[in-house]
Amino acid sequence: MIIDSHQHFWKYDPVRDDWMDDSMAVIRKDFLPSDLKPIFEANGVDGCVAVQADQSEEETQFLLNLAINHDFIKGVVGWVDFLDANVEERLEYFASHNSIKGFRHIVQAEPDPNFMLREDFQSGIGCLSSFGFTYDILVYPHQLPAAIEMVRKFPNQKFVLDHIAKPEVSKGMDERWAQHINTLAEAPNVCCKLSGMVTETENFEWKETEFYPFMEAVLEAFGTDRILFGSDWPVCLVAGTYENVVSIVANFVQQLSPTEQQNIMGLNAVRFYNL
Repeated sequence: MIIDSHQHFWKYDPVRDDWMDDSMAVIRKDFLPSDLKPIFEANGVDGCVAVQADQSEEETQFLLNLAINHDFIKGVVGWVDFLDANVEERLEYFASHNSIKGFRHIVQAEPDPNFMLREDFQSGIGCLSSFGFTYDILVYPHQLPAAIEMVRKFPNQKFVLDHIAKPEVSKGMDERWAQHINTLAEAPNVCCKLSGMVTETENFEWKETEFYPFMEAVLEAFGTDRILFGSDWPVCLVAGTYENVVSIVANFVQQLSPTEQQNIMGLNAVRFYNL
């Protein structure tokens, strides 16, 4: 079983989606389940988790509606305003939808490196576990210290790190990143996605072996029971094909036992997100 733990859908809006600069022109268009289903069939992927790309409840509802109509969307990671005093009410509302599994905030875009340590933000995070919701951590390497502090404050909350925290792959191993990854992994309630790596390369040019030291570091830190494969489709298309991103992880895990490979490529996502 292969479960893609991280992909997106959108109807392109040039104002809302202004983060797609000229280097990302290839993804400045709609990407919907009808585009992804044949790709999954060609690559033997059984299902996916659709993750928010826009910070609005309209986005969350958009993804939930897609999941209702497309069985291969096994779960949704949406967005709510964690800074809102009424966040618990909004979580209760979304809890009535079977497809919603967790939430995410685009912390990488926050100028404050300690955004996750804000009292109001953490008040929102503290509401997730009572509904059984997960939280996706989307950060750059310099924000990892705050992430470490946050996960320690919520030992009963399930967290997953997106895109291995986006190290600059083309520059080679960043020892500070590796140290922070090891420290983050000491918290047993945290998992990590092998995703979003091809877009963290210079000019989106790469060789597969460039990713191996980073994946080795994640494997050593998190072990085979807390790593999830994710494609980051369609964002990954700016730096390659869907087949490319599947192959990078699938080839890397060939060194592991069949059971360990199955865990990373799908079963860990099923368990983490309760799919």
